[in-house]
Amino acid sequence: MKAGILCLQGAFSEHGKMLNSLGISTVELRKASDLNQQFDGLVIPGGESTVMIKLLTELDMLERLKQLILSGLPTFGTCAGLILLAKNITNDFRARLATMDIEAKRNAYGRQLGSFSAEVDFKGAGKFPAVFIRAPYIADVYGETKVLAEFDGKIVAARENNQLATAFHPELTKDTRIHEYFIDMMKNA
Repeated sequence: MKAGILCLQGAFSEHGKMLNSLGISTVELRKASDLNQQFDGLVIPGGESTVMIKLLTELDMLERLKQLILSGLPTFGTCAGLILLAKNITNDFRARLATMDIEAKRNAYGRQLGSFSAEVDFKGAGKFPAVFIRAPYIADVYGETKVLAEFDGKIVAARENNQLATAFHPELTKDTRIHEYFIDMMKNA
């Protein structure tokens, strides 16, 4: 199995290291022609969502990625990746992939100084050490989207069919369970 990791900006190398440690090879997606490679899943890392959208648009990757996701490619978005997947954002109306039936709130926990770690109960995985960095949260889910974790009364992880989104950064911990969950999504696709 092979996962494609969007490597434009953000915490992409950490996802690669974690997936590699679990026996999954990875391919870096940096330009439109990289999307012609064969991969079984897509990781959209955390970082700065506005920069990522700008680069995806300039590099002519946005629509192709959207079509891959809508065609059923297992996709895992963390933090900024969650924002890119969200169909609605309460405090931002810029373009994005908009493939997942969630409404997100950008920078919901404040600025960089508001970053923190907390334990969340992730459905099917139990207590998980979550790292929140300028994190969004999910204000609402609809359609077939299922809530997987909450923190302080806010939704911080959800899944809709082939799409998994977390407001936190599991790649910045030593705990591999959420990446294992994503690998199972790839295997069952």
